Amino acid sequence: MNVSNNISSLQAHQTMMNSSANNVANVNSDRYVPTDVRIQSSENSVTPNVRKADDNGSLSSQSELSKEITDQIIVQNATAMNVTAIKTQDDILGSLLDIKA
Repeated sequence: MNVSNNISSLQAHQTMMNSSANNVANVNSDRYVPTDVRIQSSENSVTPNVRKADDNGSLSSQSELSKEITDQIIVQNATAMNVTAIKTQDDILGSLLDIKA
């Protein structure tokens, strides 16, 4: 994995966090249909797929706090992993440059 994959993963997970935060903010909004983000990875990038959740016709908000908190923990862990990977790659590149110099 290269740095650009880690960066695209960070951006995709930021989209997921933004969506989750919006869903939590609207937990008391009548007839609110939350958005759902699925992270899709390919060989060269990580992309978010954003869609509206299925509307069940409820008059109250359809946001589920248990799902949103779980999604936020996933984003937190993915962010920590990607930052660690980027830092490790940076350290390795720095060591290689020091050896070459």
